[in-house]
Amino acid sequence: VQLQACGGGMAQPGGSLMLSCQVSGRALSTLRDYALGWFRQANGKDREFVAVIRRSGYTPAYADSVKGRFTISRDNARNAVYLQMNNLKPDDTAVYFCAGGNGIILSSQRVPTQYAYWGQGTQVTVSS
Repeated sequence: VQLQACGGGMAQPGGSLMLSCQVSGRALSTLRDYALGWFRQANGKDREFVAVIRRSGYTPAYADSVKGRFTISRDNARNAVYLQMNNLKPDDTAVYFCAGGNGIILSSQRVPTQYAYWGQGTQVTVSS
């Protein structure tokens, strides 16, 4: 499985960006219990959880810092996952990574080491 993230860039505080993550090598619809997540890493900080989406029937989960502003979604037909980011803040500045894994239990879905597949990262800079 390969992941390719794109859509980063610069935005002003209060602005919006949408990140995309294209999944290749395996159709999402064939994975029994996959999780697709977004993580971010700011300069000098650890990689942190942003959002995760699983197969149908599970509610997406968000970090408290982005809840109400970011929305994660998936398109099985396009084999892609998206992160719509609204009302961006300077603290959202980071490199954003998409990640995928299979068989991750709910209590561990926010832990980066649980994910086997990672995209290359895309820079998001929020500044006036």
